[in-house]
Amino acid sequence: MNSDKTGMHGVWSNRWTFILAATGSAVGLGNIWKFPYITGENGGGAFVLVYLVCILAAGIPVMMAEVLLGRKGRMSPINTMRQMTDEQNAPRFFRSIGWMGAVSGFFILSFYSVIAGWTLAYVVKMASGIFDGADAELAGNEFGGMLGSPGLLLLLHTLFMILTGIVISRGVHKGLENGVRLMMPLLFMMLILLFGYALTTPGFGAAIAFLFTLDFSKLSTTSVVVALGHSFFTLSLGMGAIMAYGAYMPKQASLGRTVLAVGFLDTLVALVAGVVVFSVVFSNGLEPGAGPGLMFQTLPVAFAALPAGDLIGTVFFVLVAVAAWSSAISIAEPAVAWSVEKGISRFKGTLVVCGLSWLLGLGTVLSFNEWSEVTLFGKTFFGTLDFLTSNILLPLGGILIAVFVGWFMSREAIGTEARIQSPVLFGLWMFMLRYVSPVAVGLIFINGLLP
Repeated sequence: MNSDKTGMHGVWSNRWTFILAATGSAVGLGNIWKFPYITGENGGGAFVLVYLVCILAAGIPVMMAEVLLGRKGRMSPINTMRQMTDEQNAPRFFRSIGWMGAVSGFFILSFYSVIAGWTLAYVVKMASGIFDGADAELAGNEFGGMLGSPGLLLLLHTLFMILTGIVISRGVHKGLENGVRLMMPLLFMMLILLFGYALTTPGFGAAIAFLFTLDFSKLSTTSVVVALGHSFFTLSLGMGAIMAYGAYMPKQASLGRTVLAVGFLDTLVALVAGVVVFSVVFSNGLEPGAGPGLMFQTLPVAFAALPAGDLIGTVFFVLVAVAAWSSAISIAEPAVAWSVEKGISRFKGTLVVCGLSWLLGLGTVLSFNEWSEVTLFGKTFFGTLDFLTSNILLPLGGILIAVFVGWFMSREAIGTEARIQSPVLFGLWMFMLRYVSPVAVGLIFINGLLP
């Protein structure tokens, strides 16, 4: 097997299409919803610095390894790891990397679709002006009312899953490629528009200071682990999405430069989103550490209090919905690609994967209302799936990817595929992959298992 293979799924038209696709996979709710609120909870600038270091030390090396495996295998993660394990004479348990990625993606899509559906509802809510003159109580009631309505959540979940399936079913060129070419420029344009708006707000200076002023007294050990975990998961690593997209990467594209471009764009989106969110928060004298409710309960009130707030708020939630959509597509792709390799048409494969994931998502829908008191190991159905994927399957997959490429692939195979011209850079990458990344991700894994 060699890098000249194109595989049965096709290849991205060019390197920049892969960058847009991989960035679309990485940019999602984690960047625009989670990053601002965990930054607020962990003290601002010092946390951001630790996060950036973790991106370079742990995230980028593993991402390069995952893309390398995908491009060399030119198949779904399941079949890539089966063939790569045999080719490199590695222990057979490394085949589990592909399966864990597909299963993780399947589980994540089931609840990601439900959460992403909320953003669709908030596009309508903001556009309708329902938050005009709203206070925290009204915003809380709106959010609580939505969560308490299983029928509404089911409708939103269904709509979002259909949108995801439509793109995936059309294949690499007509579906994935055309999708990211539309969605990513739209996402960047909306983000630039919102950043320009943030520049005009009285809270812009405070937002910049909060995000980029270093105060290490606000950091804790937990903050470092949170930064490490988010730097890893924001790049969509360990779930097979990046490996699947790597399988469609042109053979002539530089692996190192391409992955660095994806990491840069993903981080840039998170930082700009943070500036936008905190500019609005500080302009209204709100609390930056408001937690997960920051986007759905705090921001609607803040937007409504600003000039043209309904319009800006609507654009913001469209931005979040598009980011979630681009990520969901990549999450489902590994399982769909494997079904195509098994002889199933892409349409039927998409129908099965998205349909079963939609069915599993009903448990998440009910977790917020009818089943809110039903727990497994002390967690709701949604909480259990989230814990299983985020704390066990994804970090374990990341460790195995780093160990497989760093310790079991031949230097010749790695060098041929990576095409890193500088021996110093190649040696640095291999050192990070062998020693730093597995330890860093291992800390996430161990911390996630601790009570």
